[in-house]
Amino acid sequence: MEFSRRALELDVEAEAGRISAFIEEQVLRFYRRKGAVVGLSGGVDSALVAALCVRAFGPERVLGVILPERESSPVSEPFAREQAEALGIACERVDLTPILTALGVYETKERVIRRLCPDFEPDTDVTKISLPGGILEREGLNVFTLTVEKPGGAKLTRRLGAEDFREISASQNMKQRSRMTQLYRFAESRHYVVAGTTNRAELEQGYFVKYGDGGVDIEPVAHLYKTQVFALARHLGVVENILEREPSPDTWSAGVGDVEFYFRMPFEVLDMLLYAVDHRAASADVARELKLKDEQVARALRDIASKRKSTWHLRSLPPSLPL
Repeated sequence: MEFSRRALELDVEAEAGRISAFIEEQVLRFYRRKGAVVGLSGGVDSALVAALCVRAFGPERVLGVILPERESSPVSEPFAREQAEALGIACERVDLTPILTALGVYETKERVIRRLCPDFEPDTDVTKISLPGGILEREGLNVFTLTVEKPGGAKLTRRLGAEDFREISASQNMKQRSRMTQLYRFAESRHYVVAGTTNRAELEQGYFVKYGDGGVDIEPVAHLYKTQVFALARHLGVVENILEREPSPDTWSAGVGDVEFYFRMPFEVLDMLLYAVDHRAASADVARELKLKDEQVARALRDIASKRKSTWHLRSLPPSLPL
């Protein structure tokens, strides 16, 4: 097969119609529900899904839910509201901070951080974790680093050991799981479904939380690569603030983009490499088309394979014995 960037080009109008038909079929005929709830994060994936749901059965059957907490970006809520207003859909808002506080999410995270950085001040410092820099430039294990940023700009970095990472990750994942419980509360009270917002890169690389943002009824854009998500979002008129915003998990006070946090390469490259894996393209053809060296492609493909292998359980149903 010929490996080309053109492989990911979409007939955006046809694809919008195809996905909208899928949503309508699933919601109204399979689930026999009245509409859909979408958690509006202020990011492009949720904005696109909301727009597709509106196209499927009109704004009166789509509910946007905004779920801020104390470490959310200050632009997330206004961007989400701007998108909801542009679509003409109703919105609900639930501040998750009291829930997450009661669950001990912030306390647990701060305890781990203080263990690594004794002078950490939770009232003034901001924090994030991230994987090593770009995989295209150098090899590196998928081991997270904690960064603590002081008000004056000074930064402290510490490598997270396995136990510290598991403790902090388990705590942080309660944010996505708390969002899920609120989305289902609104969906069930209205006889709606919860529409997921996971894209193909996130699904394939395990960049979602099981029974968190992975806990949904339908996944309308899980087949779309991230660059395709942006193309379709532009076609459907997603607001410019969201289109220009760097994709982010929006769960760390310091702010961290998806690429720095997890993927380790630009989406334009990641999408093409995922496509290459799916279609068994030759590495030499991939390197030539992406204008990369053979060793860069090899490193990136190893990273993709490592993430896919280590997150297989997220994509699997719980095992059970036969009847």
